[in-house]
Formats: sequence, structure tokens, C-alpha cells
Amino acid sequence: MTSTESVFTDATRAQAQEIIGRYPPGKERSALLPLLHLVQSVQGYVTPAGVSFCADVLGITKAEVSAVATFYTMYKRRPTGDWLVSVCTNTMCGVLGGDDAFKALSEHLAVGHDETTADGKITLEHAECLAACDYAPVMMVNYEYFDNVTPDGAVNVVRQLQDGDQPMPTRGARLCPLKEMSVQLAGFADSRRGAIADGLPGEPTLAGNRLADKYGISVPGFDPDTPIPSSSQEQK
Repeated sequence: MTSTESVFTDATRAQAQEIIGRYPPGKERSALLPLLHLVQSVQGYVTPAGVSFCADVLGITKAEVSAVATFYTMYKRRPTGDWLVSVCTNTMCGVLGGDDAFKALSEHLAVGHDETTADGKITLEHAECLAACDYAPVMMVNYEYFDNVTPDGAVNVVRQLQDGDQPMPTRGARLCPLKEMSVQLAGFADSRRGAIADGLPGEPTLAGNRLADKYGISVPGFDPDTPIPSSSQEQK
């Protein structure tokens, strides 16, 4: 029995084949990104066994898998906690309080960037832009948003996690541990109650649209009724 066979069950292999089946013949290696999330859902991070598993099911080299796994920060290469706390410290969030929030969390948890607490539960990291500048400063817990965070607010969220609670994100679905989130990122639906978020965009997100509407600003020649051609139409 190989190391990958002992780690990854038949059920995991079936999921891997389901992922690969989403792609057309000849394009199977495009499944590598969700496959890396799948192996991360099993072990909590992408281990050498996970790299070998991906290479085996796709028929590519371990070097090719590692090149992708080390490029994207969402794939962790060492043990990561149940709760990944990502604080945006890019310019917008940083100057509006993200740096202070990260410092407060670092002091509270006694860890630095990409480090995990002694109990193995929480990993803290600086994050590049989280695409939510309209809610700056922002942080994420397992990729769910907490907007307009203050140092005290950020620490309060983490305290709740430490107490075994799962605070509700500002936007998005309720929290789940990183392994469960990795299953979703691999492309499998989450059946938990409350797993699907609802609601409308917030005012900060809509501000630009409202200004454009107020002043009649649009892209030159823009027609909202323009049909979007299918890929088959584009090829004709």
C-alpha cells in the first residue's frame, strides 16, 4: 500500500474523479486547482502525500503539482489551524486600521504572520487585497468577510473562536472549519443549514453605481440589452 493510498480513501478518489470529469478530454490537468483544495480538506494542508495524489490522478509530475501549490497562498504547505484569520494589510486597509488590527491579533494570539497558535486552532496571516476596499479595513475567517474591523473588534471575533463559538460574518455564510471550507472550494455543495448567504449588496458597494446613475455616467455605447454570445456563436 502506498502512502497516498493509506491517506486518501476510495471516497476521496471518487471525488477526485468527479472533479476531473468536469473538464473536457485533453484538459484534465485544469482540475489541479480544485484537486489541491480536495487534498487540503483531508489533511488540513497540502502535504507531500497530497502532491503525489494529485500527480497520480492527473498523470503529471509532482514538480508540476508543487509549482502550482507553492504559487497560490490559499494552498497551505504546513499544518494550519481550524480557523485561518486573514487580515488585509494592503494600502487601503492598512492605513484605515488593518495594520493595527493585525498587531492586536498578533499580540493576543502570540503568533506572527503565517503562524499557528500552540493549540493548533488558529492561524494568522497578512493578506493581500481581499477585494473589499469599500468595507476597509477587512479581515476574513476561512474566507468569510468581517468588514470595517477595529483592533478590538478583530480580537473579539478571535476570542469567540477560542471559546468554541462561530461568530457570524458581516457578509456571507456562517463559518465552518478550514477543512470543510476546502471541500466547498473544491466545488462540492455545502448542505449545512445557513450555508448559503442571502441579502442585497451593501451601500458601500452600490455607491459608485448610484453616482453613475445620478449623473448619467456609463461606458460609451453601452447597451444593457446587448445579448451575450455563447461560445459556439463566437466560433462561427
